[in-house]
Amino acid sequence: MTIHHSTETAPPDATKRYPSDLNDREFGLVAPHVAQKAASGKKRIVDIREVLHAIFYRTRTGCQWRMLPSDFPAWYHVWYSYRTWRDDGTWEHINTLLRRDVRAKAGRDPEPSVGIMDSQSVGCPLGVNSNGW
Repeated sequence: MTIHHSTETAPPDATKRYPSDLNDREFGLVAPHVAQKAASGKKRIVDIREVLHAIFYRTRTGCQWRMLPSDFPAWYHVWYSYRTWRDDGTWEHINTLLRRDVRAKAGRDPEPSVGIMDSQSVGCPLGVNSNGW
């Protein structure tokens, strides 16, 4: 009896340790936005791709910063980069660029024209009946 395996799925990326790791194409999209700025002080001592892998691992698993696996850079390097990019708007900028790209490839206007809010995601002001009516 012969068993046939489907070959329609892409082969696993041997460089990925965790499902949250970036492949080469994904890293290529993000790398220019997290690259060290010229004349920005001390040279980085950690691999920025590994820092990104650690940030996405933490986002996916929800683990505490100090509980990152030991094959990532030290948690304080990862936290420092995450905090810096959060505070300087890098994450928001990357998200905006990716959203525009996805919308354009889908044949839609790069900027959304409508936002939807519901009572589950928007709190009511103090003093207003919060029974839902």
